Amino acid sequence: MTTSTLPSKPRSPRRIAFSQTLGRWDIKFSPYLYISPFFLLFAIVGLFPLLYTGYVSLHEWDPIGGQGKFVGFDNFAWVFGQRQFWLALRNTMTIFLLSAVPQIIVAILIAAVLDTNLRAKTFWRMGVLLPYIVMPVAVTLIFSQMFSQDYGFINNLLAHFGMAKIAWHTDVLPSQIAIATMVNFRWTGYNALILLAGMQAIPRDLYESASLDGAGPARRFFSITIPQLRPTLIFVIITATIGGLQIFDEPRLFDTGGLPGGASQQWLTLTVYLYNVGWFQSGKFGHAAAIAWILFLVIVAIGIVNVLITRRIASNEGGHKR
Repeated sequence: MTTSTLPSKPRSPRRIAFSQTLGRWDIKFSPYLYISPFFLLFAIVGLFPLLYTGYVSLHEWDPIGGQGKFVGFDNFAWVFGQRQFWLALRNTMTIFLLSAVPQIIVAILIAAVLDTNLRAKTFWRMGVLLPYIVMPVAVTLIFSQMFSQDYGFINNLLAHFGMAKIAWHTDVLPSQIAIATMVNFRWTGYNALILLAGMQAIPRDLYESASLDGAGPARRFFSITIPQLRPTLIFVIITATIGGLQIFDEPRLFDTGGLPGGASQQWLTLTVYLYNVGWFQSGKFGHAAAIAWILFLVIVAIGIVNVLITRRIASNEGGHKR
């Protein structure tokens, strides 16, 4: 006895159309869903504080009473009229140049050495990253003892050779050099590893061809490594600019007591000045918010200048190649 099989019921056209619509939606919107956590996090911890700080900067703001009356740009006018602001801006730029320029140059050299055939490469790469792992408080305490005016290691070493002691905590330039040294110690290895990653992405065929043409190590470095490393260098320069202009831990912990920034404000930076105005001395949040926005605009301006200079150099090199 044979049983006849019933024909399978055809799928509904409406169900097929709906599944196709879901597929199109998945292809169209799923990439945005994947990257949405970053933008949500940035909106919460980045964009909202920035906009809220701008709102506070336009009002009188008391730490206890909260929002006061709308004052427009009076807080900015007050900041620009303060001598300490211009002193802090000068100190910030000086410490930034003393730290960022040597830091990037030394980081490039360290990355170039690590890019060679060294023994125990992993050990050396981990070694250059160790200063970055150390807490800023520990780094500052160690270097504060080294740069102590009376019993510091460096002044004792200078006295041993019959040289005069340096007033690391009193004079302007020595104190800023001491703070820049702390910054360089902590961040040079970190930037070196980023530049090393960029160097390892350069095709080795370029070096082999240059060697066959008779180019030496120095010629290969300046003709191949540096031009090929430009995107990574731009990233390192911009991040060093942002970090250097926002420096706070080192100058704040370098104080031995008294007013933050030094007795004569010899290492007062914009962030330390913001701290003094907003919390340590005045408690004027509107003025402190105005300082924060001025610092933000300074960082943006310097970043734009860096990008324009880099593009100009790239376009000039492209014209020469033609």
